[in-house]
Amino acid sequence: MSNSPPPAPTTDDMRGMFRTMTLIRRFEERASEEYMAGRIGGFLHLAIGEEAAVVGTVSALRPDDPLTSTYREHGQALARGSDPRRIMAELLGRATGLCGGRGGSMHLMDRERSFYGGYGIVGGAVPLALGLAWAARYRGGDQVAVTMFGEGAANQGVVSECFNMAGLWDLPIVFLILNNQYGMGTPVERAAPTEDFYPRATAYDIHSWKVDGMDVLAVRAAVAEAARLARDERRPACVELLAYRYRGHSMSDPDTVRAADEKERWQARDPLMTFERVLLGEGIMDAGTIAEMRAEVDGVVDDATAFARESPEVPVDQLAQNVYASPWNDDARGSALVRA
Repeated sequence: MSNSPPPAPTTDDMRGMFRTMTLIRRFEERASEEYMAGRIGGFLHLAIGEEAAVVGTVSALRPDDPLTSTYREHGQALARGSDPRRIMAELLGRATGLCGGRGGSMHLMDRERSFYGGYGIVGGAVPLALGLAWAARYRGGDQVAVTMFGEGAANQGVVSECFNMAGLWDLPIVFLILNNQYGMGTPVERAAPTEDFYPRATAYDIHSWKVDGMDVLAVRAAVAEAARLARDERRPACVELLAYRYRGHSMSDPDTVRAADEKERWQARDPLMTFERVLLGEGIMDAGTIAEMRAEVDGVVDDATAFARESPEVPVDQLAQNVYASPWNDDARGSALVRA
């Protein structure tokens, strides 16, 4: 790590970070309601409680730095500036969605904003980010590829392979291990011999360290330094962000495994609440300004929900468009899948 601290965020940066964190929280709370009402099908994985890790990360990057994520990626898309209307429409499977209503909650992608997607395969986005880092170096650019994945994905063999290739080839990539301490309902101590994951990258000559993932400013500073190493020194870096999700693994998870007092301890360190105290204490925002901002964010979420509900569903004859290479054929005898 460098001895020189990264530039401190401006007051405007901090206001923007707080607004984005609030937007993510409100958006996901509304998504939960839409799921319970039956308007969102399939799976829905919420990152409520992890807003500091997401916003701190994205705020430390350039807009053209490619980013990949897990299937818990609504926050990354919102932080990258994707249209809340199109994200909500995607969750509802509507034609106006970010991916035309065909990806749903687990597969958001916004290439215009260098967000290369969330993926349902555990650890599946890590090698894609490695390829994006290799492409940046090959083309002579100075972009830094960033991949966010959980501690569960850190146990996948492909992650170790990516560590090895990044260290061997000096690729401009930042590995972000978002350790929320549970793989589905399995606590980390039952899935790994040690509870720290960042030392694994150190074995491949990658600068690695751990920070408080509930502190948005700590996350921003750590990711800014990791990005500097990758951009200026062309060396990979790895940061482990220790955080906690308040909800179960997905909306279908009743979340009966985790102890109530454990959840209460973490919620006492809620990232929005603690950051709000900083903003009030430093005089960056006052109670009135925060109330106005929250009302504005609520309006954005209301508008996004109304837009999604009113948007048309994907026509049945177009469901396979951009999903299969060959056009869909209702006649199984002529199906490309059957011929194969």
